[in-house]
Amino acid sequence: MESRTDTSAPLVIRPASEDDLPTLLGFEQAIIAAERPFDATLRAGEIHYYDLAALLQSREAHIVVAMRAGRIVGSGSARLRDSVPYVNHARHAFLGFMYVVPEARGRGVNGLIVEALADWARAQGVTELVLEVYAGNEPAERAYRRAGFQARLVEMRRGL
Repeated sequence: MESRTDTSAPLVIRPASEDDLPTLLGFEQAIIAAERPFDATLRAGEIHYYDLAALLQSREAHIVVAMRAGRIVGSGSARLRDSVPYVNHARHAFLGFMYVVPEARGRGVNGLIVEALADWARAQGVTELVLEVYAGNEPAERAYRRAGFQARLVEMRRGL
């Protein structure tokens, strides 16, 4: 599915557009495939985490893509959300749709995507970024720690 990209070419982070939708839908399925081993509750078959077309149109969301040598090699989104009333910030930006093609991983692409989303969030008056990572997804946890995130809660579940 993925072809090799010239890693010496400059990396450009830009807002996603409707023209990017086919690639973004492919990234969504790659994210789901990568997360299935961490979540036995995901239904079999094709599922969707996001309404990407709606997010592209929303003023409450921002999707960016990372481009190298004319090819999209990564993506991420930020969605404005109201925070719970007992924390010291009224709103936060929830990051999601974070994906980097395998051959571009470990080269700082994710960090640049996070910073672009942080810049957008700051422009919206938000002072807090939040994201979720599956327990046991150590590569993702390491990437987000490098980007300055700290674990706050561990969600636990039990099937009945």
